[in-house]
Amino acid sequence: MQKRNKKILAIIGSATPNSSNQKFVEKIIEKVDHFDITMYNSLSELPHFNTELTEHNVPEKIKNIRELIEHSDGILFSTPEYIFSIPSGLKNLLEWCVSTMIFTNKPISVLTASSSGIKGHEELHLILETLGAIIRPENSILIKGIKGKFDQYGNIDKELLQHVLSIMNNFNKTIEDFRHSS
Repeated sequence: MQKRNKKILAIIGSATPNSSNQKFVEKIIEKVDHFDITMYNSLSELPHFNTELTEHNVPEKIKNIRELIEHSDGILFSTPEYIFSIPSGLKNLLEWCVSTMIFTNKPISVLTASSSGIKGHEELHLILETLGAIIRPENSILIKGIKGKFDQYGNIDKELLQHVLSIMNNFNKTIEDFRHSS
């Protein structure tokens, strides 16, 4: 019996089209063959969080993203840091998910690529842990000075790319370990 690829939802936290974070995920999609990756780059289209709509009369776009998360084997977040925090669109998504259990026991990988990124990386980890996600240090990376990691042709620094691909292998193992333990 052939093993199926793991379904990964890659959520791009950047508000900028064609961001460095999106480019990293595109390179991961190109290089990693054990994942079927769906890229979600539409956080700006989600309605503003409204506590009165989290369980009843949930907006259609929120239902759709919740289903994508629920039916994925793991989630890859690729995000910058904006003013020492995660981007507002990403925070909005996470707020829409607080009243659910969709992140509970969900394997997560975090790629924070920004000029600094320290506080945003820490904040995203804290939020995901609070939501019950499986988030391990070996599945995450903080990439400081992201703009300097691409050459003039848009190619990612080879050593960094190899490190990110190693993290994706770790993430694959985490998902497999979780499948066998549940």
